Amino acid sequence: MDWQGTLVDLLGMAGQRPSLPMVVCCSSRDELDAVCSAVPNLPFISLASLYSDLAEAERALILEKFRQATVRWNHKATAQPGDDSEIGKEEHKSHMIVVTDACLPLLASGESPISARVLINYELPTKKETYMRRMATCLAADGIVINMVVGGEVVTLKSIEESSSLVIAEMPIDIFEML
Repeated sequence: MDWQGTLVDLLGMAGQRPSLPMVVCCSSRDELDAVCSAVPNLPFISLASLYSDLAEAERALILEKFRQATVRWNHKATAQPGDDSEIGKEEHKSHMIVVTDACLPLLASGESPISARVLINYELPTKKETYMRRMATCLAADGIVINMVVGGEVVTLKSIEESSSLVIAEMPIDIFEML
């Protein structure tokens, strides 16, 4: 299966929501690079990535810009029609960070969570702890998680669901039902 194509199709739908803050989690740098190379052709998504050899100042800037996008999304959700006249074209783009597990924010060290509206697990982690860490560090309280799963990973997903008391539903055909 062409996972990059599936992701691009998914982002093509989700990214149509102006200013939607999204995070894509990958297990490895190779997968992060593959995702980043597949996505830049989407003109309605502003893309950034967090990886281990990124300078600390650049990491902080990426996270700050994303948090500003999240604030705009939250403001937009509560705004009255016509309130967005001062928002520029760049700010109408959906914002996406692609991150490896090694570069997730360290909440124990005082780093703030990313708080995205949508978390996409490009690769399903094999450990429940990693899955839960992704949710804790990347997902807003009212956010949704999309798991990209191949046949053999269904057992892992069910195990995570049972051991963490989560309810993981199958994705609807129309993604806008979730957003």
